Amino acid sequence: MYIILVYDCGEKRVAKMLKLCRKYLSWIQNSVFEGELSEVKLKELQIKAKLIMKEDEDSLIIFKSRNEKWLEKEIIGKERSSIDNFL
Repeated sequence: MYIILVYDCGEKRVAKMLKLCRKYLSWIQNSVFEGELSEVKLKELQIKAKLIMKEDEDSLIIFKSRNEKWLEKEIIGKERSSIDNFL
């Protein structure tokens, strides 16, 4: 499934969350990631994120779609991380 993930964490946890999310998804902008994940990998990511987060202070929002083709993406300005270069 295609995932867009957005997080908002306290300063002390931001670097850990960034590192975790980069293992699973492509970083597209500050605290925003996208990519294809299986249900199992998504669940793994959620469990690991909960260990980093303080649920009463931080948030993690996950948008899911069956396929990227169902979303239209328009970029205005510089794209932080292009995923077109993968072989």
